[in-house]
Amino acid sequence: MSITQVRAACPHDCPDTCALLVTVEDGVATEVKGDPEHPTTQGVLCTKVSRYIERTYHPDRILHPLRRVGKKGEGKFERISWDEALNEIAARLHNIAARDPQGILPYSYCGTMGLVQGETMSSRFFNKLGASLLERTICATAGATGYKYTVGGSMGTDLEHFQDAKLILIWGGNPIASNLHFWTRAQEAKRRGAKLVAIDPYRSLTAEKCHQHIALLPGTDAALALGMMHVLIAEDLLDHDYIARHTLGFEQLKERAAEWTPERTAATCGITVDEVLNLAREYGETARRHEPVAIRMNYGLQRVRGGGMAVRSIACLPALIGAWRHAAGGVQLSTSGSFPSNKVKLYRADLLAGRTPRTINMVTIGDDLLREAAPDFGPKVEAVIVYNSNPVAVAPDSSKVQQGFAREDLFTVVLEHFATDTVDYADIVLPATTQLEHVDAHWAYGHLYMMANNAAIAPMGEAKSNAEIFRLLAQRMGYDDPCFHESDEELAAQAFDKTHPRAVHFDWESLKRRGWQKLNMPDAPFAEGGFPTPSGKCEFYSSQMAADGLDPLPTWIPPYESAASNPALAEKYPLAMISPPARNFLNSTFVNVQSLRATEGEPHLDIHPGDAAARGIDHGDMVRIFNDRGSFTAKARVTDKARAGLVVGLSIWWKKLASDGKNANEVTSQRLTDMGRAPTFYDLLVQVEKASP
Repeated sequence: MSITQVRAACPHDCPDTCALLVTVEDGVATEVKGDPEHPTTQGVLCTKVSRYIERTYHPDRILHPLRRVGKKGEGKFERISWDEALNEIAARLHNIAARDPQGILPYSYCGTMGLVQGETMSSRFFNKLGASLLERTICATAGATGYKYTVGGSMGTDLEHFQDAKLILIWGGNPIASNLHFWTRAQEAKRRGAKLVAIDPYRSLTAEKCHQHIALLPGTDAALALGMMHVLIAEDLLDHDYIARHTLGFEQLKERAAEWTPERTAATCGITVDEVLNLAREYGETARRHEPVAIRMNYGLQRVRGGGMAVRSIACLPALIGAWRHAAGGVQLSTSGSFPSNKVKLYRADLLAGRTPRTINMVTIGDDLLREAAPDFGPKVEAVIVYNSNPVAVAPDSSKVQQGFAREDLFTVVLEHFATDTVDYADIVLPATTQLEHVDAHWAYGHLYMMANNAAIAPMGEAKSNAEIFRLLAQRMGYDDPCFHESDEELAAQAFDKTHPRAVHFDWESLKRRGWQKLNMPDAPFAEGGFPTPSGKCEFYSSQMAADGLDPLPTWIPPYESAASNPALAEKYPLAMISPPARNFLNSTFVNVQSLRATEGEPHLDIHPGDAAARGIDHGDMVRIFNDRGSFTAKARVTDKARAGLVVGLSIWWKKLASDGKNANEVTSQRLTDMGRAPTFYDLLVQVEKASP
């Protein structure tokens, strides 16, 4: 028997980007475990990725090209050859491109975070074609934009220092479910005497294990940050030296914060005055004792109308108290901006050859697939190529998305591992490899390691890597540019810019052997300022925001849908709703892994006892959740984990695996955030009633 161990990396949309060790026996992968030597992974994997063998060898894997034989949505297909599939796709795309290539739209996101299998060869293909561009904003761009205006880029506290903090604010996230290796560090900090505070409308698994939980109303995070600023300034809990040397606009910020008294903040956020006062004082006083204070923000708080401004407002706090002086201080939203990934070489925007195709936002796909040709829109979308995503399940206002994909005149190609909700609407399905079957290079957004993924096993069936599929499509389209002949290995070797000081030691061959290599980064990146903003300072006042038509100072932007901003709508639909990730799913990935779905059980809705009693709902009842956009059903869990006035539906279920064929995105909106043109998944009002038998 031949037994080998292969170094790999988790590809999924998670900050941890774990280093994996894959055991292979006679060509069959038998175990996936965390690399104990990797300083972040430390040998530990989440419940999802620890089942990666089950996912890879799942009996429902798509292993051959398929052509639709039933109606759209039925999921009925016949097996065809690769030649048939590629020829049919190329013929259809040629036909559309002859009229206007902008009628062709890619739709993808982070089904893999790999620099090779993510957007490299696909970007080259669509740029050469002149297809519509996709604005990929469905997850993080609101927060990233607000953070960039303030701090200058997606950089912050190194994960490896959080255990040395004395106070950690976990703001808008549930790391037990979605950032496990940060949570390990937070627990170590707790053992060393640190206080952990969770700021979240929902008492999540993480919030239950923190010393304090502040259950503010959805969409009020910026107000809480402004209230904290008010107290810090009024009680002089400030680092005046750091403010003077390394910030811009303090006097203007001081005037703005003066408006946010603890009383106003508490009323806006739906919390007590003491919670505002004590949080601000603890934050400022801990720093005054020269002890590290850290904030771990996550993306939940930016999925509302004012999400970008919320992140911006929170990102101002560390500079006020000089928290950046410490390696274990400051804030982390994402570390992705630390990585000098070589996107110019990888994506090849020059293949557009001077053309400027229209851009379609992936959040508004429901409306855009239903639009006719118009001067302000361009041609009707005639073809969609879906890869690394499952839009019928994950995009907002789902009934419209489903209607769009159900168009008989829409040619849809899906690259996939399994028959997802989106696959059911495909004309052609192409079998894609999993992470164990292809090569890739990875960056991370929760740590600072460049990562390599080696192929552990041969592709199953007739599956091919994303990059190989787009190489073959390019050949069928007649594209003979040298860039379309580069192998996955050659693409991976270009992944990082080795001329950049942070990655001068990057070498693909050595990275493959080791599996991971840390960037050259200082322990405390902004201890002496040096922010990558136009001024080189943390910008409380941003001239760039003013130029972009935004308020240049932190402010609170009310949600689109709340009792405060839309009382008439709240009369009809009085409950706010959020749909954060279920612990055993990752977006819509892993939902079809039986052992994980069995652990989740079925779609649930957490509802406060008072709200349940007012509606005659008992624990375990099936309930209907609805608004003007649509409805879905779930089993009620009556619990005070959901604050009064809030319901929580952990997501994202495949629609076909829910009892009514629907999921939480039936009720979410296609409206966009204040900046970054991102979705507002957690900015909605609903009503809940007991479901009809």
